[in-house]
Amino acid sequence: MARNFLKSSLQNASFNIIFQILFRCVTFGLNAFVLRHVSQSVVGVMNVRLLLLESTILFLSREAFRRACLSKTTEHNWAQVINLLWLTVPLCQFFSFIFGYIWLHVLTPPSTDITQHYTLGVWAICLSCVIEMFCEPVYLVAQAFLFVRFKVVLDTIHIFVRTATFTPLIIYQPHQAVVAFSVAQVLAACVYTVGHYVYFHYYITKLMKKRAAQKMIDSNGKPPVNLRFVRRDSIAEIEDEFPFESLMDFLPAKIEDQLSINYGLSRLTWSFFKQGIMKQVLTEGERYIMTLFSVLTFSEQGVYDIVNNLGSLAARFLFRPIEESAYFYFSQMVARDTTIQEQNQKHMAEAANVLYQLLRCITCIGLVILVFGQSYSCFLLYLYGGESLIMGPGPTLMRTHCLAVLLLAINGITECYAFATMNAAQLDKYNYLMAILSVSFLVVSWLLTKAFGGVGFIVANCCNMAARIGHSIQFIQIQYLNTEFKPLRGLIPGPYFLITLVSVFMITQISQALFFEWFKLLHLGVGVICFVSVTISWAYEERELVSLAIQKWATKSQALKQE
Repeated sequence: MARNFLKSSLQNASFNIIFQILFRCVTFGLNAFVLRHVSQSVVGVMNVRLLLLESTILFLSREAFRRACLSKTTEHNWAQVINLLWLTVPLCQFFSFIFGYIWLHVLTPPSTDITQHYTLGVWAICLSCVIEMFCEPVYLVAQAFLFVRFKVVLDTIHIFVRTATFTPLIIYQPHQAVVAFSVAQVLAACVYTVGHYVYFHYYITKLMKKRAAQKMIDSNGKPPVNLRFVRRDSIAEIEDEFPFESLMDFLPAKIEDQLSINYGLSRLTWSFFKQGIMKQVLTEGERYIMTLFSVLTFSEQGVYDIVNNLGSLAARFLFRPIEESAYFYFSQMVARDTTIQEQNQKHMAEAANVLYQLLRCITCIGLVILVFGQSYSCFLLYLYGGESLIMGPGPTLMRTHCLAVLLLAINGITECYAFATMNAAQLDKYNYLMAILSVSFLVVSWLLTKAFGGVGFIVANCCNMAARIGHSIQFIQIQYLNTEFKPLRGLIPGPYFLITLVSVFMITQISQALFFEWFKLLHLGVGVICFVSVTISWAYEERELVSLAIQKWATKSQALKQE
């Protein structure tokens, strides 16, 4: 039975969003509490300097492998894929040593007045990264075989363990925040890695028993009741497609009469790796500028990071799950080395429609964030960190960041489609463009930050995103040039929605000027009413999509009741 990639991608995105919203609400409250116990300088050390180290090591160690090995998973020789994925462990160890040394001996360390535990923090990050690499083969198998709920639950546990460990330690020892941060990082990495192997040990053990029991199915073809634990579409699908029979199959091994590693996947991984270096610079460029050139103090970095985290909430719990699921879906549906006209037209129509709907929804969400962000940035910062966050440049940073969120949303979908469907030659060509963009971005960031402070980072990031969007749009236009499909029209929202947004912008600006200082709840109430109005206008514009979603939900609910 063929896997339903669209259904699983939608499930993956929806479960991700639900759990991310739930736990981001929890961590939002905990972080707001922590901000009242930890200085902004320490926040700058942990959330900018140390988390940049983690991001750099993890991205360079595994991102290229993930993107390459999630392409056309139904055609993989999994023994070769597992061997390839285990290369992430020594690669991570290499990067941990190199970047750990740079962070300790090349970069300017924070003064002892800020923290005395910087060295511990650096090595804790390196250790946690290496620990996480040991579950990379299992992680990718879970992705490829559509273990949607498992992935989301384990990601949520990872966040929960880290937050639940860090927060109590901060309460009792606020001056040892970096120690608490280090303990939380290592413990969360251990739980995350062990969790993968524990689950698959349980799953494979049960699966082997079910395969044995299947031989005892009675003559009418109905399986015993105890076979119904299986979470996939059917027992036959698992038996036919799931190739692992023990945890030992997840370890590297020599393959008889075959190459140990698929060199086609290796070349694709190398292409993604070269591209990944540039993408990492573009994604974390402002943090590299802060870290390498010290254009902001640790305290200013802390404020910037707080604003950036708040401004990126939508990107983290909404856009990123959608992008991950969309990348997986498009990589399975659209072949890299074949034109659209030469592929299955039914599949291409579905893929084009999915891209259209994604662009339409993402653009609308981004515009809503941009409009409401102009009037409610102060309110959000006040709620999160109190008066101290709204007295300085925080509100201006937040308002500017809302524009970056819109561009980030559009870039995420257009670029994930491009990456999922480009062939190796196109990826290599794109690497050169990324190199140019990376250098330009760093130069522009440095110049604008010197002139405008933290806002300069955000403006430079907007320029970077706009350039990447332009390239991805050009790629999609060329790909669909001689076809009947027009997925890029999804970038243009409906007229009623746009008119409502303009009206809401003016109303909320007036409310900000009149009510925020003396009656914040009234200002919030105006925003709620305006948001409902925008939602209604969007639902009217997208009534076909809303109707389809309601029908799907009703059908699923009815099926669950019948079971």
